[in-house]
Amino acid sequence: MRAISPITVLILFFGMLAPAKPKQMLAAGLIAASMDPLGVWIAHLRGLATPTLLNTFAMFYPNYVCAVLAVAPSRVLHRLGRHIREARALGSYQLVERLGEGGMGEVWLARHRLLARSAAIKLIRPEMLSDGARELGRFEREAQATAALTSPHTVRLFDFGLTGDGVFYYVMELLHGCDLESLVRKFGPLPPARVMYLISQVCRSLSEAHAMGLIHRDIKPANIYLCRMGLEYDFAKVLDFGLVKRERRDGATSMVSAEMELTGTPGYMAPEAILGHADIDRRVDVYAVGCVAYFLLTGERVFGAANMMTELMRHVQEEPPPPSHGAGLQIPREVDELVLACLRRDPKSRPASAEELLQMASACKTADLWDQEAARKWWEAHLPHLATSAKADTPIWDVGARCDPAEEVDPWTSRFTTLRKTR
Repeated sequence: MRAISPITVLILFFGMLAPAKPKQMLAAGLIAASMDPLGVWIAHLRGLATPTLLNTFAMFYPNYVCAVLAVAPSRVLHRLGRHIREARALGSYQLVERLGEGGMGEVWLARHRLLARSAAIKLIRPEMLSDGARELGRFEREAQATAALTSPHTVRLFDFGLTGDGVFYYVMELLHGCDLESLVRKFGPLPPARVMYLISQVCRSLSEAHAMGLIHRDIKPANIYLCRMGLEYDFAKVLDFGLVKRERRDGATSMVSAEMELTGTPGYMAPEAILGHADIDRRVDVYAVGCVAYFLLTGERVFGAANMMTELMRHVQEEPPPPSHGAGLQIPREVDELVLACLRRDPKSRPASAEELLQMASACKTADLWDQEAARKWWEAHLPHLATSAKADTPIWDVGARCDPAEEVDPWTSRFTTLRKTR
């Protein structure tokens, strides 16, 4: 009895492992099964063998049987793959690639199945919805608050919803650029004129939010992206309104994010937020903008410290130094004064809102020294892969990481949450 050809084993294993369609698997299996008979007939043409057609089929018919059998596992694998693709679809968007993850969930690159438009999708872990309808309502209010903002300097929210397995998701615009945290870590402090140029754009985003009674509460360099938008360079986008707080007309505040929670990022939190005051208002964002400006000018946080608690207490207890004391660049006095005005410990002494801060920044003569031509030249020199053309599938987080691939995450600038009892 003739031994079965090793090709039959390869055909069966290929059918069980390769993610091919059944018709493609059948065609590939028949071609592979024909290799043995083809070798015999080549030998016959060279006079080395004299087989008949019937003998050849009798010798190698197991090859063709295995080619047909390989279609069965291929059909199963193909069906499973289709189910997985359907399961990864969120509304009209298809998940493409995971970009990163954090305490709240994951961020994915996605593509609209009909419009061929790429987007970034933030998935909220099911355990974050452990409180059921209350938590779900909170995330929905956050999404609605962000979607209501129309400033071009605020990240756009396209859609949000809940999957069948309890995962809440946001669909956001995909940006091309680099976050300010990575930018400074990679290229060093920015010129004062450029800082005023960027801060003015951040204030335009926050001005709309403040006018609608919304407080961001987590303004920091990592939540501000420097993008190329069309033909515009140095276009700032404010991200992550996930910690937004609503301010009512009577001066009181209501939490859009979770109640009984004091949330922010060490190094960018206002003293009243650190102390857990119940009456915090839009001036906590003004303080954070001052911290961001200080970081952009000097490359350092206002109160650097070896640990989180020390840094927080320094914000509460100490007066900040002027940026010009810690920077190698010449910083105009008017820029020093603007930053220090934002960083006053007493909120009543700060600019009352982002709109007032925007007016102060626009009045600085320094702001006129940076324009689109200067921005374009900088991008062409330092980020040429983004200055020449923006790839449709290049996500904001991937671009940010590529801007500074060697930079490690600073544990003291990650999101910090403290639960506290309230009556």
